[in-house]
Amino acid sequence: MKDETLCLHAGYAPEDGGPGVMPIVQSTTYRFKSTEHIGDLFNLPNEYMYSRFANPTVDAVEKKIAEFEGGVGAMCTTSGQAASLLSVLNLCSAGDSFISTSTIYGGTVNLFAVTLKRFGIECIFVDPEASEEELQAAVKPNTRLVFGETLANPALTVLDIEKFASFAHKNDIPLIIDNTFATPYLCKPIEHGADIVVHSTSKYMDGHALQIGGVIVDGGKFDWTNGKFPEFTEPDESYHGIVYSETFGNMAYIIKARMQLMRDIGAYPAAHSAFLLNLGLETLPIRMDRYCSNAIKVAEYFKKSDKIDKVTYPGLPDDPYHELAKKYLPKGTSGVIAIHIKGGKAAAVKFMDGLKLASKEVHVADIRTCVLHPATATHRQLTDEQLIACGIDPGLIRFSVGLENVEDIIEDIEQAFKNM
Repeated sequence: MKDETLCLHAGYAPEDGGPGVMPIVQSTTYRFKSTEHIGDLFNLPNEYMYSRFANPTVDAVEKKIAEFEGGVGAMCTTSGQAASLLSVLNLCSAGDSFISTSTIYGGTVNLFAVTLKRFGIECIFVDPEASEEELQAAVKPNTRLVFGETLANPALTVLDIEKFASFAHKNDIPLIIDNTFATPYLCKPIEHGADIVVHSTSKYMDGHALQIGGVIVDGGKFDWTNGKFPEFTEPDESYHGIVYSETFGNMAYIIKARMQLMRDIGAYPAAHSAFLLNLGLETLPIRMDRYCSNAIKVAEYFKKSDKIDKVTYPGLPDDPYHELAKKYLPKGTSGVIAIHIKGGKAAAVKFMDGLKLASKEVHVADIRTCVLHPATATHRQLTDEQLIACGIDPGLIRFSVGLENVEDIIEDIEQAFKNM
């Protein structure tokens, strides 16, 4: 099934009314035929029991996203941060370690380096350009996973997914990829060796800045019985001694995440939120094509400006990540551009404040063009060293190109430059 068709039709059951009709089951509760029926579900939850961890409307969207990414199952969350957190907690406990590339989103850096550290979980950051020997030096006996972003936010480095998948699998651990900026329309990390994919669905998937959300997708290919993950092969005493690898096979990871973590933490979206997310998914392929076509024209305009020190956009032929982009993102490299304004922070702020069409907001990947100064906003909590590792300097602006007429976007940039 082509992506465009899949986004319109996947995830629906015939009894729901067929394609085009997604019912909103806005309920916390479901009725069962007997006490025994309820008891059976607590042994093996193969029906909707309670909307803290499963809901028919959300389930329909989860199935659609899983199919779009090429995975065996998915679990929606209330935010992208929750998706990243639960994807790691499903594998790590106090005393464990994991590896992440350093160029990830600033909020995720703080989550991994500060919050998880308080839980006794260590994150070792590595340069995405590190050699195999340097990567191997970060591995410990208690290393449980590798994490990276397809397109880094906001550095826009392109991760060599196959390189990191090979490294992870050589050490019998899974690779988790944040595919938020790329979306499965531009890149399907599972096809390149990733085992788990996470998204902030608040960005391109939603598209309209309607609600926060996230999702975890299980690729279903990792061997959890390789001896390194006893939590998948030994009885779970919190769930009647169930053994996830035996009972659920290639869906062991995502079922364990739902039955353990979502059951206890409850970071699950409401049915209405999933309904709104689905509206965004239905137009995702068309929107991504427009984002990419607009962004390359805006990036080319920025390249010609004497107000700019550097433009980072992997779609540009002279971008250092252009070759990797051709491999992993052949349809385009999203609508996000990183520009480095001459004159540092003061000049960056003056330019941003002079924009009229583009909005200044703490968001990205919207249908509307929006801008942000990461060093003083999303990455404000990072140290100078961490900012450098993330590829951020004081003059960097994250310019998220929207769906407006590209001539109007460029005209807005021109007038802001003139008033600097």
